[in-house]
Amino acid sequence: MKFYLIEEKLTECTVDDFAAASVPFVAVVNSKEFAENRELFNMDADIPVDVHKVRDTKVIVNYDSLTGTLNIPDNFTFSDEKFKLGFIMDERGIVLIDDDEFTGTLVENIQNTRKWHLPSLERFIYDFLEETIRFDPQVLENIQNSLDQIELDIMKGTIEEYPSQLNDIRSSLLDLHMHYEHLIDLSKELEENENGFFKDENLRYFRLFADRVMRLQDTVTSLREYIVQLRNLIGEQLAIRQNHIMTLLTVVTTIFMPLTVIAGWFGMNFTNMPSINSPWGYPLTILCSISIVLISLWWFRKKKWL
Repeated sequence: MKFYLIEEKLTECTVDDFAAASVPFVAVVNSKEFAENRELFNMDADIPVDVHKVRDTKVIVNYDSLTGTLNIPDNFTFSDEKFKLGFIMDERGIVLIDDDEFTGTLVENIQNTRKWHLPSLERFIYDFLEETIRFDPQVLENIQNSLDQIELDIMKGTIEEYPSQLNDIRSSLLDLHMHYEHLIDLSKELEENENGFFKDENLRYFRLFADRVMRLQDTVTSLREYIVQLRNLIGEQLAIRQNHIMTLLTVVTTIFMPLTVIAGWFGMNFTNMPSINSPWGYPLTILCSISIVLISLWWFRKKKWL
């Protein structure tokens, strides 16, 4: 259990300093610590003590507090595991409940990198939410690069079937799109300031965060459309390849059709076949067959069928 005061910087403090503080506070606790020390925070609201059961990102307005949860996708491994945490706040400060190290790491990053000219609870919440999406632009850029490489491979003809990687990327983008939608709703709910916990001049932080998430969501939408285009491009390339194969088979069939007629003709058991007794009969038949093949190839080239 760690306590911080929101001063010019996020300053770690003791329990006694936290209890006597006149500035907003931040507390980072796990589920067990929160259950055992609930009276210390004097925030009576319904919040899941077991954060592992968190399913989505949301905020709930209570009579004298705000409670909520964050369910953050793992953008680097794209696994099914997500970072889950809960929070409860009022005008005095915010309690972050997390059974892993994720929340503590974010708060330490803020402590080490942020220095505020006008410190406030709103500014901390903004910075904390920003930390949760800090690497998302880079992640989306990496996805863009992967899709560009897939498109290049398609155009080169090195991809002969639908790549399963596209399904994984598509699933991850769908997950991100829903996550951003929930973050936007959370930001707008905080901006409503129904309980009056936040100062009016600081509500702009929530608008700024919502705007940034909207831009990320627009990027996700563009990437999802890009995947649809790649799927269509793969289908077109496969259709073109199949057409080339069918054209080649047609050409081969057309070339050998007259040769088959000649072979069938001279294979008949008649005594009066033309040139059957001539010493030039066999060479003339070979020459005729070769001429048919060469003329056919020339004709197909001229028509650009080959």
